[in-house]
Amino acid sequence: MKNARVDIAPTPLALGRRSTETLADFLALTKPRLNFLVVVTSAAGYYLGSNSIVAPLDLLAMARAVAGTALVAGSAAVLNQLYERDTDRLMRRTRMRPLPDGRVTTGEAQVFGLVLAGAGLAVLALGANLLPTSLALATLVTYLAIYTPMKRRSEMATLVGAVPGALPPLIGWAAARGSVTPGGLALFAIVFFWQIPHFMAIAWMYRDDYRKAGFPMLPVLEPDGLRTGRQAVLYSAVLLPVSLLPAFVGVTGIGYAVVAAVLGTALIWLAVRFAAGRSESAARALFFGSITYLPLIWAAMILNRK
Repeated sequence: MKNARVDIAPTPLALGRRSTETLADFLALTKPRLNFLVVVTSAAGYYLGSNSIVAPLDLLAMARAVAGTALVAGSAAVLNQLYERDTDRLMRRTRMRPLPDGRVTTGEAQVFGLVLAGAGLAVLALGANLLPTSLALATLVTYLAIYTPMKRRSEMATLVGAVPGALPPLIGWAAARGSVTPGGLALFAIVFFWQIPHFMAIAWMYRDDYRKAGFPMLPVLEPDGLRTGRQAVLYSAVLLPVSLLPAFVGVTGIGYAVVAAVLGTALIWLAVRFAAGRSESAARALFFGSITYLPLIWAAMILNRK
């Protein structure tokens, strides 16, 4: 006689573990490390854009602006991964993400992404003003409707993607000032030009993955890496004078300009080293140098704010 099958109900501990894992998967869809950068830059933009002489910093208003921006950025990350789930399966770096691995369904991701977008825009509209809300909406549209599909068609997608990537500090600035002024545009320009050498390093390190997935990144189209290296050097060189703009438009003092010049020179040196050899170690050094550069330059701006 065959043994009867006995169904064992999951224990509360197992259910709790499963719920925790599910929450972790949804959190992973928002790309929390990238979103942390959004939080920092939008908060810095708000702080630098506020006028402490006229009124003390409104921490609650700042928190609302940052939270709204972070929710919109999280939505963009979720919906981007929804669109790219098939290509993510082909890349070693991304194949274990929640969507390609099947831990989150496409329907769940779509609802989650849209809810985040609606919540973020509502928080900005109710807690700030229409200008940062419009900039956040522009971030979402540019990232999802232009950059994401363009990644499969052209290497120019890197430049297009740098636009929404650079908008968070401008959103913070606009939420504090109620307008877009030269100071806010300087913050936008710094993050925009910073992204290109940063992305060139990533594209070179993961060029095999991008080739497998069919993304026409510059290192895939030109395997010798000459243009990849030149792009890294060119945009690092442009970033140096651009990074001095906050001192010239009255956002910071001269102390910041000195720090920015030193950091910019170091980044150029790393980019030149990468362009000369195009080795994995040089690309990795440029990558880590770029992610060190950004928090240091923001710290210098905040500490030397006028």
